[in-house]
Amino acid sequence: MPIPLSDDSGSFCDLLCGEDAGALAEDLPGYSTEPEFAEDSDESIAGFIEGESDYSPRFDYQDRFRSRSLDPFARQESIAWILKVHEYYRFHPLTAYLAVNYMDRFLSSHQLPQSNGWALQLLSVACLSLAAKMEETLVPALLDLQVEGPRFIFEPRTICRMELLVLTALNWRLRSVTPFTFIDFFAYKVDPMGTHARYLVSRATHIILAMIHDIDFLNHCPSSIAASAIIYAAGETQDLAFVSPGVAVSWCIGLTEEAIANCYQLMLQVAIDHKQRKPPMILSQLRVTTPHSVDSGVSSSPSSPPNKRRKLNNNCL
Repeated sequence: MPIPLSDDSGSFCDLLCGEDAGALAEDLPGYSTEPEFAEDSDESIAGFIEGESDYSPRFDYQDRFRSRSLDPFARQESIAWILKVHEYYRFHPLTAYLAVNYMDRFLSSHQLPQSNGWALQLLSVACLSLAAKMEETLVPALLDLQVEGPRFIFEPRTICRMELLVLTALNWRLRSVTPFTFIDFFAYKVDPMGTHARYLVSRATHIILAMIHDIDFLNHCPSSIAASAIIYAAGETQDLAFVSPGVAVSWCIGLTEEAIANCYQLMLQVAIDHKQRKPPMILSQLRVTTPHSVDSGVSSSPSSPPNKRRKLNNNCL
């Protein structure tokens, strides 16, 4: 029997909506107010746009949530936990986004056991671990990674086996094309002099992470999400209020005004909904004791949470 450990309530939106965008901008590592791009940057970005669909979930993934063959609320809960750990360890924004990307790509092609949710939690931990290994200088131990009220605690060997399943499912293609591939370049296109570029990147980052839980964005490509976030951020700056999807389409070959406009309108609507929505209740934490396996033998195993939680104090975001 799983043993209840503690209660934790709140919304993952609280991690983002209460944050000062100016403070976030100060923490962006290595960002300059005068970004420089090579002469062939347009061609490189166009190449990323052309290949971005290779790093997205399958085309029917969103429909499976709408038909309830996949649980959208379970996905929201997993993303809420990923964002909490991202905040706790001050991981880079890309780390959180990659973790969700890995999870979505895995779920779009593999079915997890329909149990009490331990399998999805295990997948979430494995995806966050892989993303942290890709992006972070210092990576917490697997037990230490399981902070901020996870529903289950897994042994490191169990997580490692799940990581291998994820790597195999993704064909070891972890360097995904994401909105963060584009936002610096798009910010430069809006503001070549760099006067507002730092704010644009900071605010767009904030927006992208705040919207990541919503299944409606699954059918929008990373470049459209990035362009929409930059337009949204520019609209909050008086000097840049002229930026629109019609302007954004000129930023690079491969962008389409319709795709950007649809994504931008969705972003506006979701922002309104967020202000009106009550925070969801996070379920109480449980300890895993079930021996069931996932696909090729990955199982949940009994383990104890670390005696001491170690918070990294390096120069990560």
